[in-house]
Parts: sequence; structure tokens; C-alpha cells
Amino acid sequence: MMARKPGKNALYFILVTVFIDMMGFSIIMPVMPKLIMGLTGENISDAAGYGAWLLSLYAVMQFFISPVMGNLSDRFGRRPVLLLSLFGYFVDYLIMGFATTLGWLFFGRIMSGAFAATFSTANAYIADVSPPEKKAQNFGLIGAAFGLGFIFGPVIGGFLGEYDPRMPFFAAAGLAFINMLYGIFVLPETLAEEDRRPFSLTRANPVGSLVQMRAFPVVFGLAAAIFLFQLAHTSLPSTWSYYGIEKFSWSEREIGFSLALIGVTAAIVQGGLTRVLIPKMGERRAAFFGIVVMMLAFVAYAFATEGWMVYVIIVTTAIAGITGPAMQGVMSNAVPKNQQGELQGAMSSLMALTMIIGPWSMLHIFGYFSAPGAPVYFPGAAFMTAAVLTLLSLWPLFRGLRTVQKPGP
Repeated sequence: MMARKPGKNALYFILVTVFIDMMGFSIIMPVMPKLIMGLTGENISDAAGYGAWLLSLYAVMQFFISPVMGNLSDRFGRRPVLLLSLFGYFVDYLIMGFATTLGWLFFGRIMSGAFAATFSTANAYIADVSPPEKKAQNFGLIGAAFGLGFIFGPVIGGFLGEYDPRMPFFAAAGLAFINMLYGIFVLPETLAEEDRRPFSLTRANPVGSLVQMRAFPVVFGLAAAIFLFQLAHTSLPSTWSYYGIEKFSWSEREIGFSLALIGVTAAIVQGGLTRVLIPKMGERRAAFFGIVVMMLAFVAYAFATEGWMVYVIIVTTAIAGITGPAMQGVMSNAVPKNQQGELQGAMSSLMALTMIIGPWSMLHIFGYFSAPGAPVYFPGAAFMTAAVLTLLSLWPLFRGLRTVQKPGP
């Protein structure tokens, strides 16, 4: 049976799915430090350690499961994988909302990681329906939906969290459930039967999926650059709330507003400017430019002395958001249709690996340099570490792009 041609409603569903998933993820960020402190009775620096383990366990599950989901979507289609992951998010947030011990909170995050296939499968869906010359711009729309989720999620989470730190979890569960119902009625399949391939356990694992990408030198080359870039980026979602509380004495509401501004600027850049800048600059130059700007942003965050400075940095460096869509466009154009799910699963697994290593490392760096009696008091140490990693990503990016004979069409 041929896949039904997706209409506008299907594209809207993908964008809404990413929006709601990001909103569900970010809606809990303002309350997570105080929820952990409430469950454990520990101070902010110790709570950061528990927060690191929560993020890392989530990423461990995503690291192993994402290639499975990506390969399953190449075998059975994108639709069932997307709907399954939405159901998983719904159950996950309910578990965390009702958690009365740290153990239940950990269990909820493990479940969430196991079902966190939405972004990789959404990207494969976009790749299915996008012509080569439009892929980078359409991946930018995914980034815009991601940013919009960051606008509304932290603000709502901040407001709800001031009444009860558990309310944001129930709100996120409701959003995931509503979107799942919406998808059941409007989402068509985009991968035709003749474009599917058999499921193989030897390929449906992190090592196997990355090995398959060796057939595409540009993808394999860019993987190292993306790994370092994303490893650096983990410093933001992992330490932002703790950093704001420690350095600027921000409340949940102030944390929410700062994260919302990140979302606003990300939506503007990835939803609008990528469609103008990437075609003009070319995917290669856009990637290099974005990485340099992001490095400067990390340095500025590390040495900010007043809360208002953070808002200036967010606005002036948001243009770095063109980096991801530019690199995704290069990679997707190098891979055939029946391996788009495998590509996105491999990349999601790689991103998960950064989330295993990054949050644990960044939060422990933050905790060490912000703890009482630290040899040097420097809460921005995690951001300086991120700046160095971002700088290092330029070399593998250059090496990988040299394998492309000419810019993508």
C-alpha cells in the first residue's frame, strides 16, 4: 500500500508535536531544582548532582533506544513510532507528577528516555516530504517549533511552579495526550511500502547505526563536530536554573522568563532567518559562523555579573541557531530515503551520548566551583568548559565538509 500524501495538517502535526514535546520538557525546568531539594532535603549544589544523574539516565536510555526507533520507522513507517513516543511522554509525566520519592522521579525519567524518539522521527518525517534544496530550511522549522516550546514552557512552568512544583508535570502530561489524539486523526504515513527496508538488530543499536553512516563520509565526518558542539550545549539546559539561582538569586518565574527569551529568539532565527541566511551564506559558512558565535556566547555567560546581561547575550548571539539546520541539511542530502530514519536515529543516539556525559560533567563542574569552600568561586565554569568544546568542534567540521564536492543543491 502506498503512503498517503501528507497535507498541511500533517506538517502542522509534526511542528505541534515538537512544540509540545519541547514545552513539556521545558515546563519542568524552573521547578526541578526545588523539587529535588524538597524530595532530598539537600542544598542547591547537592541538588545539582541529583539533577545531573536524572539527565544522564534519561540520555542513557535515549542512547540505546533511539537507533531502535529510527530503524523501526524505516521498517514500519513514521506514524506509529511518533504516536508511541507521545503515549510514552504522557505516562512519564504522570509518574513524575505523582512521585513522592527520588526513586520514582528517576523511574519517570528512565521511561521518558526510552520513549524519546519524537525528535529523530519528526526529522525523518520532514526529510521524507522535503526536496533537497528545502531540507535545511524545513529543519529550521523544527528548530522554530522547538524554540516556541521554550517560549511557553518555562513561563507556564514558572507560574505553575510557584503554586505547586508538581503542577507543571500534570500540564505536560495533558499536552502530550492531546497531541497523541490529534495525531491519530490527522497524521498520514510518509514512507511508502516500497521504500521500507527490513528491521535488523545489527543496525538497530548505537554502534551499528553509526557504522552504517561510514558509507557517507560527510555524515561520518560531521558526527564528531556535532558531538562536541552538542556536548558544549548541554551546559545550558543542565546548569541554567542552578546558575540563575546561585549567581543572580532568580526565582522560578525569572528562570522561566529567561528561558522563554531563548525560545523567542530561537523561533525567530530558526523559523525565519534560516530560510534567508542559509541559502545566502551556504550551509558550510552558516555552520562555521554559528559555531563561532556560540563560542562567544558561552564566554559571555560565564563572566556575566548582572542578570540583565544574560538577556543581552541571549538576544545578540541567537543567530548561532542557524548551525544545527545547516549541518542537518548537509547530512540529510547525503543519505537515501530509506535510511533517513536510521540517520536520525544515529544522530539522536549521538546526541544522547552527549546528554549522558554533558549534564553530569557540567553540573558537577558547577557544583564544585559554586560549593562553599571551593578553591575558586566561579559558577560560570561550566560555560567556559562549553566555550572550549565549541572551539574544538571547528576542526572536525572543517574536515567533514572537505568531503563534500560542492554545496548541496
